[in-house]
Amino acid sequence: MSWHTALKESKLKIGKKKMITVARKMVLVGRTDDGYFATEALCRHMRWPLAYGGKVKDGCIRCPLHQTTHKLDDGELVEWSPFPLFPPYGKLLGKMSKKKDLKVYETRLKDGNIEIKIE
Repeated sequence: MSWHTALKESKLKIGKKKMITVARKMVLVGRTDDGYFATEALCRHMRWPLAYGGKVKDGCIRCPLHQTTHKLDDGELVEWSPFPLFPPYGKLLGKMSKKKDLKVYETRLKDGNIEIKIE
């Protein structure tokens, strides 16, 4: 495993997130009041880009498409495809794909840059 520079610390304000490529992987990098986080960029359910409308709240990230929710600290699945607009549809879609945790990456600040540890 090695550390890779993702972006400058000054380029990411609190409450914001960006989808970028780091070491040939699509990664979502975000900043909360508690610090920085990095996850795989696409939702584990239907592969929707989490940067486009994903909500970060209470230490979790929620996909805007079907509301699948994961913890930011370890990627653990909290809720799988509830799709609140029409719950039976969301549950059906959820059963069609395997439940998976979200890949998370360790982050650090070094020389004004946000770095991500990637295997």
